[in-house]
Amino acid sequence: MAKPLEVTDATFQKEVLESDVPVLVDFWADWCGPCRFIAPFVKEIAAEQEGVLKVAKVDVDDNPAVPGRYAIVGIPTLMLFKGGQVVERIVGAQPKERILAQVLPHLEKSAKATA
Repeated sequence: MAKPLEVTDATFQKEVLESDVPVLVDFWADWCGPCRFIAPFVKEIAAEQEGVLKVAKVDVDDNPAVPGRYAIVGIPTLMLFKGGQVVERIVGAQPKERILAQVLPHLEKSAKATA
């Protein structure tokens, strides 16, 4: 079962920007309550969309370069990258259904509809 991949400033280029499949990146921090609230949703999406979506997590405290590059000013922020480009940005704690509603349209037709 797929689970979110921990991505760092050093691995972001390879794991996210050069990915063959879309990547949902969760910018979070351990001290962030809303981040902990959505963490189970992010984990479920990683498992449910395995093969059509990669899910990654970036700890903004340990990896400041990437959040700075993408102007992350509030967490949690979820960003969907496709072909190395940002195609969606979801700011704040959102229900799983809302996250999927913004992500699923960008996935291949074979994506499992679980909304």
